[in-house]
Amino acid sequence: MNIFVKDSQINIAVFCSGSGSNAQKIFEYFRDRKDVNIVATMCNKKDAYALERAKKFNIPTRVFNKEEFAHSDVIVNELKALKTDWVILAGFLWLIPDRLLEAFPGKIINIHPALLPAYGGKGMYGMYVHQAVLDAKEKQTGITVHYINENYDEGEIIFQAACDIGDCYSPEMVAKKVQSLEHQHYPRIIDELITQSIKG
Repeated sequence: MNIFVKDSQINIAVFCSGSGSNAQKIFEYFRDRKDVNIVATMCNKKDAYALERAKKFNIPTRVFNKEEFAHSDVIVNELKALKTDWVILAGFLWLIPDRLLEAFPGKIINIHPALLPAYGGKGMYGMYVHQAVLDAKEKQTGITVHYINENYDEGEIIFQAACDIGDCYSPEMVAKKVQSLEHQHYPRIIDELITQSIKG
C-alpha cells in the first residue's frame, strides 16, 4: 500500500466488507476537499467490489485477515503510520477489537440500516435487517449513525433518519429506501463530526 499523507489534513480510513456503495458516496463527497484525505480503504474480503470502487478514486487499498485485524497490532500500526484520525465503517461486518477501540477512542463510527436499538446486534445486517423489519410489520425504518464500542450496534447514537415502508412488500424494496437515506446522510454526518473535532 502506497502511503501519501499530508499533516495538514484530517485523515480517514474507510473499512468495508462488500459492495461499498456507501464508501463510494464518501469517496465522491470528499474527492475535491483539501482538508480531508481518505488514506486507505481497508477490507476483509479480497473480492469485495468496494476495492474496485476505491481504485477508481486512486485510494490505496488493503486486504487483511482475521489474525492481522483481531489478534495482532498489524492493522492498528498501519493506521497509525497513515496518521489516521477517523475510522469510518461502511458495510464492515466484523466486530471491532479492543486494540482498535483503544487506539481511536471516540473516532470510529458506523452506519446501521435500521433505527437502533431495534434490529441491531450480531447477524443483523443487510437483507437480514430488512426482512426482520418486514416480518414485524413495521411502518417505518431508517438509518442510525453511531459510535462503535465493544458490542455490535450498541455505541452512542449520533444521528437517525426514518422513512415510511408501508408500501414495501420485499426486503429489496426496503433496502432501496434505506440506501437512499444512507447515501444522503452518511457523508454529511461524517463531515460534521470532522468539522466539530477540528473546532475542538
